[in-house]
Order: sequence, then C-alpha cells, then structure tokens
Amino acid sequence: MHEGAWPVLEMADRKSSSSGGASSRLTVRRKERAENEAKKEEKPPKEGEKAEVNGTSVPAENGEAATGDGATANGENAEKPEPMELPPFEIITGDRMDPFFYKFQFKNVEYSSGRNKTFLCYMVDQGPGSGGLLRGFIEDEHASGHAEEAFFQQVLPNYDPALKYTITWYMSSSPCAACAAKLAEILKARKSLHLSIYSARLFEWEEPEIQAGLKALAAAGCKLRVMKPMDFTYTWNTFVENDEQTFTLWEDCQENYEYYQDKLADILQ
Repeated sequence: MHEGAWPVLEMADRKSSSSGGASSRLTVRRKERAENEAKKEEKPPKEGEKAEVNGTSVPAENGEAATGDGATANGENAEKPEPMELPPFEIITGDRMDPFFYKFQFKNVEYSSGRNKTFLCYMVDQGPGSGGLLRGFIEDEHASGHAEEAFFQQVLPNYDPALKYTITWYMSSSPCAACAAKLAEILKARKSLHLSIYSARLFEWEEPEIQAGLKALAAAGCKLRVMKPMDFTYTWNTFVENDEQTFTLWEDCQENYEYYQDKLADILQ
C-alpha cells in the first residue's frame, strides 16, 4: 500500500440504510420489494399484449401481429425504456456546514430514515512545527468513496513517520465494515497516527460484519465512542455556519446517546 493513498475499496453502500433496529426491517422490505418485482416480470401477458421468449416478442393468442419495424399493430413500441442512471458521484469539503444539514444529519435518532449521506468533521494535530491544526468537514453524496476514504485522499494524503498525528472525527454515522477494516490497516501501518471517532449514530450495528469491523478498529488502537450531548454543542460551534446562534438539543438526545453507547459497549466488550 502506498503510504499516501487509500487503496481502492469495494465498500458496502451504507447511505440508504438506517441505524439500529431499522436495518433488519429495511432488509426485509428490500427482499419483499425484490420478490414483488420478480413476480411482476413473470406475470403472463394480458389479452392483447405480447409475451417475450428469449428476448423475442411473439404474438399474443388473439392473433395480434407485429409490424416489420418492431412496433405492435396499434403503433406502440414494444421495447422497454432503459433505466435512468444516477448523477455523478461527489465528495464535498469545507470549513463549516449548513446548519439545516447538521441538525438533520447528526440527529442521533434510532431510525435514521432519509439520512443517506455521511458527514465527517475532523480535527488534525500534527505536533509542533507542523503548521497548526487542520479543521473542516467532509460530506459524501452518492459517493464512489466514503468520507473516511476522502479524508486520507484529500485532507491527509501524505504520511510522515517523523510527525505525531492526533486525529479526531465527529461522524454522523459510524464506519461501515469495509471502512473499519481499512482504517484498522492504516492504524497498524502508521504507528504515529492516533485516531478517535465519535459517532452520532451506529451504522447497522446489528450486522455481524459491522460488529467485527468495529472490534478490529478498536483493537488497532482507535478510540470509539458515541457522541455525547456536549459533543453536539461543540461541533455546532466549531463546524457549522451557526451565525452565533445557540444550539438547542432535541428532547431525547441524552436518552439516544445512552442507547447507542450501551450498544457500542456490548459490541466492544
């Protein structure tokens, strides 16, 4: 592995999944939706429609004929429309994020419906003589690489073993299994790099591969913790365009913190 690059990863898509108990239900809904779509494709053609055999249209039983240009007798095109492609992948970086995005994406709810991005706020101290602290945030959107990958590509692309790196991340959601495994490799290879990750929510914490990834990350020396209520106030003041407005915590912030912290403690024990 090149010291300055994060290798190409085949990362699991975590952007549309919810944390906690919602993940298993989301998986069931996806399976049911897939089965329903498969059944729709297998439905026999109605009267007046054409069936397909090995990709070739054949007349229906009522004797409807196809014209020479591939259209049906009533002039409708028999070809199915091609699926629409997603927009280009994008990584967004900056010093301070929009307050609306922060309040929505970092809210430590158990069921994180609609939160299909990851926001990563970072602080990097490279020790004396390094030119000061690095501070900012990273947002991944339909990203080919996750925010954790983007950090090592765009914020800290080079590693100097003579420096002592103290890195702190505040994340809207904890790392996926692939990111956790790669981060563990980096921490093992770069002995002078110390990473602390504070997460608002735990990503799919019930999944065995996620639990294994978090354990490996902790074993490699990473400090893992769920964000406390005071962490939300700190990140609001440090990483958000707040116009000097005071941050008000939501009603169940402390309760949700305790819920996720208990789950994390169970995983890491």
